[in-house]
Amino acid sequence: MSDRKPPEVGTPAGMRVLNQRAVLDRLRRSGAATRPQIAKDTGLSKPTVGQALADLERHGLVRPTGRTTSGPGRSAVVYESNPTAGYVLGADIGRERIRVALADLGGSVVARVDERNRSRSAAAVVRTVTGLAERTVADAGIALTDVLVKVIGSPGVIDQRSRVVRHAPQLPGWESKGVLAGLEASLGPGVVVENDANLAALGEHVYGAAQDARVFVCATVGTGVGMGIVVDGTLFRGAHGAAGEVGFLPYGKSSSDVRRGQFEDAASAGSLVALARERGLTARTAREVFGLARKGDVQALAIVRLEAERLAFLVAAVTAVIDPELVVLGGGVGSNVDLLLEPLEAALRTMTPLAPRIVAGSLGDGAVLSGAIAMGLEAAREWVFAVTL
Repeated sequence: MSDRKPPEVGTPAGMRVLNQRAVLDRLRRSGAATRPQIAKDTGLSKPTVGQALADLERHGLVRPTGRTTSGPGRSAVVYESNPTAGYVLGADIGRERIRVALADLGGSVVARVDERNRSRSAAAVVRTVTGLAERTVADAGIALTDVLVKVIGSPGVIDQRSRVVRHAPQLPGWESKGVLAGLEASLGPGVVVENDANLAALGEHVYGAAQDARVFVCATVGTGVGMGIVVDGTLFRGAHGAAGEVGFLPYGKSSSDVRRGQFEDAASAGSLVALARERGLTARTAREVFGLARKGDVQALAIVRLEAERLAFLVAAVTAVIDPELVVLGGGVGSNVDLLLEPLEAALRTMTPLAPRIVAGSLGDGAVLSGAIAMGLEAAREWVFAVTL
């Protein structure tokens, strides 16, 4: 970040910066435009807009993209925000796969890689993520040092105070001291590590099924169970970063059967497959169980119904506390809303009078990566403006 003191608001320099920001925000929000269009949309005078555009173009933040070709009078220059003024990198570290994407400041993904996670230690995961990041930026013709912000999606609670990841059993050794420092040392400046369920929620909010929702939750049910919570457009992390760790909800047939973490044990993909085997199905994955259910297999349909009833418990518990207007389901299990929704809603009606709308996430397995890019763009756009002008 820049150490330069910003101009004071109300001074000529301060007003100039505010005008530049207004013009740049207009171009980023609504796309390319001429000086008269920008003046109309921002309420600034044409000379003020012209000066702001000149300053922004000189610093590489906007660029001319052509001229108008129709309408009365002379043609006018059309300006756009310069997407190549900076880049952001997003990564999604899962037990099964690691995904990395690079986006320019316009939000366009310019390179992406997706590989199976074969790492068996935290150090190996760090090396794999770094290698994939270097390969991704090389595919785009830039260097890792050209990336302004790198947002890493990780399972578990990111404890910023002690600089460790907690509650991430899916990745061997990931809770060890030095993991976050290792990522920062390998990837360079500008690294942000965020809970993957939080990023999935942010991705659905910015690009997906929850764009119009003010208060919603995004439950990811797959290898593990997690939830991102968005209130008034902002991620809610709680006092210790553990908001949404719904895998730890107590869940059992009786009080003596309740133990910490049992809901994740009952509802994750592994439990679904284990139940299928107990009932004689040959399915090796949750995907295969749902595939059999779609073909009408009676046992598979019964397993899906049981999974839906367990998810209804989750929705009922969260709704009673947060009162979301929308519940987005994602993950390898949760995304099968076509099969889960009807029994889930039926079970929910027996549990609570509160009934939020339930939908499938629209980003699929790219939700975490999309959220990482969205978070990176917000930080990078602010950073490049602050250090450039």
